[in-house]
Amino acid sequence: QVQLVESGGGLVQPGGSLRLSCAASGFTFSNVAMHWYRQAPGKGRELVASITSAGGRTNYADPVKGRFTISRDNVRNTVYLQMNSLKPEDTAVYYCHTAWTGWQNTKYDYWGQGTQVTVSS
Repeated sequence: QVQLVESGGGLVQPGGSLRLSCAASGFTFSNVAMHWYRQAPGKGRELVASITSAGGRTNYADPVKGRFTISRDNVRNTVYLQMNSLKPEDTAVYYCHTAWTGWQNTKYDYWGQGTQVTVSS
């Protein structure tokens, strides 16, 4: 059974930092890319950052470039999102996500339950 369990969210003041974690199980973590999404109140879900299976390549949404860093530990089956210089507009529920295509072109798509990040003074 595939599970993605996020942790590390909370309330932080503007300019502060948080590190989110997503612990994965039930699949071969080191074979798949991982992603962080977020959804702010009243808005759609947006892609924040992605990392390839071996961690060699990363991509970021423009609003978080230079402030957020995605990384992964393929021994601990965990992906991280280090968030620095946080702004009120970063307030959202943050989700861990992965997807892949398996045998006979079967699509697999999994989301975590989300962790709330609130940036406020």
